[in-house]
Order: sequence, then C-alpha cells, then structure tokens
Amino acid sequence: MALRAPHSPVRGAGWLQGWRLTFGGEDALATIVEAPDEHVFVVLYDVPEFDESSLDQWEGAARGVYHKVRLRVQTLEGEVVAWFYVLDAYEGGLPAARYLGSLADAAEKAGAPDDYVKELRGRPCKAD
Repeated sequence: MALRAPHSPVRGAGWLQGWRLTFGGEDALATIVEAPDEHVFVVLYDVPEFDESSLDQWEGAARGVYHKVRLRVQTLEGEVVAWFYVLDAYEGGLPAARYLGSLADAAEKAGAPDDYVKELRGRPCKAD
C-alpha cells in the first residue's frame, strides 16, 4: 500500500464475515467470494480521493480486472463499511508461493491471529 496509495494510513483491522479469501483468473490473483460460514482478516486504510484513483489504476479496476464493492467489517471498535476489490474472473488456480507468502507476511505484520497466518502459509500454491 505504501507504493500504491502513499497518503493512505492504516485505519485499523478487522474481520470480513461471510466471505472467504480465494484466488482466480489466469494469474491466480487474490480475491474474496461470499461464503456464509467463513471470514477474512482485513486491514483498513483511510484512502483520500487523490489516492483512490491511483489505487484503482494499480488494482486494475479501470481495466475491469477488479470491481469495487462496499462491505461491512467487524472491528474491535464496532462495525465499519469499507471498499473492497473483487476479481472479475473465474475462481480457481493456485497462487505463486511468493505471492501467497507476501499475503501471509502482511497479515502477520497487521496482527492477524497466529492460526489464521498459519492457515494462509499452509494453503496450496505453485513454485515460483
């Protein structure tokens, strides 16, 4: 995020209930899909408008790779509504080991529970 939206500080972290992390498209990019009994650990950022367009470009929203949806996140301070990028491609494919490792590292750095990070690191992936 420091490169993608440099003026967007971390606002907090929480859980996106009723969704799960998965991968999709030819490159097995990270995305979320609805799953009633699951949850995803998320980090929330305060993104000003001038960083939003840069982030949209970086994430491919302008090219139709991802689209944005507003979802409710459970935090320690209560419920907040946040924007998420959801992949506009089929679900499936294995992420690259380095890509999956970077997601797990980011979750760990953000304070995700150890069992959540362990599950991320143990997911199937393909060698880089």
